[in-house]
Amino acid sequence: MSLGDDNDGFGGGSGQTRTRLPEGGSGDPYDGTRRPPARSSRSLITVVGVVVLLIAAIAFANRKGGDPEKTDANPSAARNPTSATGVRPVTGKNGPIPTGFARDEQGAQSAAVNYAVVLGSDGMFNRASRHQIVDTVYTPEAAARLKGPQDAAYSADFLSKLGLDAEGKAPAGHTFVSRTIPVGTKVEQSDRDTAKVSVWYTGLIGMSGAGSTDPVRTTWKTWTFDLRWTSNDWKITADSQKDGPAPVPGDIAASSADEISEAVEQFGGFTYAR
Repeated sequence: MSLGDDNDGFGGGSGQTRTRLPEGGSGDPYDGTRRPPARSSRSLITVVGVVVLLIAAIAFANRKGGDPEKTDANPSAARNPTSATGVRPVTGKNGPIPTGFARDEQGAQSAAVNYAVVLGSDGMFNRASRHQIVDTVYTPEAAARLKGPQDAAYSADFLSKLGLDAEGKAPAGHTFVSRTIPVGTKVEQSDRDTAKVSVWYTGLIGMSGAGSTDPVRTTWKTWTFDLRWTSNDWKITADSQKDGPAPVPGDIAASSADEISEAVEQFGGFTYAR
């Protein structure tokens, strides 16, 4: 993973850690009314150190019923990129992280989307869980480069600016949200030992709770992963992010803080597979 890119992204861009920092303001940001954002998408994200930081869960492709080991029998599926395709998801895991992907394009896509989910999760804000994540999804060489700079970036001072304590925990009565939600993947390059896969995703980031100055917001990004076949699995050697594509915002009024907190607690994440 390069440490020189200046990507405005959540989670790991090629060496930049960016996040939204709270700004002053009055009133309840979750008052149920829709309002224009007070800052641009870029001003909501500040550079802080290195690599993977905020956001998210990545919603990628839902499997259809029937035999999960067979590809979709619907002939229109090949023409419809939103149709579920592919083989059964991996059954292996290292803690909460799916592992053991197939050594082909489909496996590389599945690995990229699952890695984006975990790298955008709130687990990145705790040192022990962050180290486990990085050791699992990156090559040993890349992981060794990243952990020191990441620890410096996720300092107690930085976490406090997000409203978190030194262990990455939210205060009582508040819920910290950091998820990547996949929309789709694209193979940029692939051979037997290497692959480059882009993941288009929307993200959630912020603090849900009464009086929060950094309410949960959405972002749209494309996260590109350079993968290498290492130790019988796909591992990340480098990654980068860029803004968009972003759709026109809808007209749905913002939910209350309680509704957001309940949704985060009640709706779990997924293991994704192509």
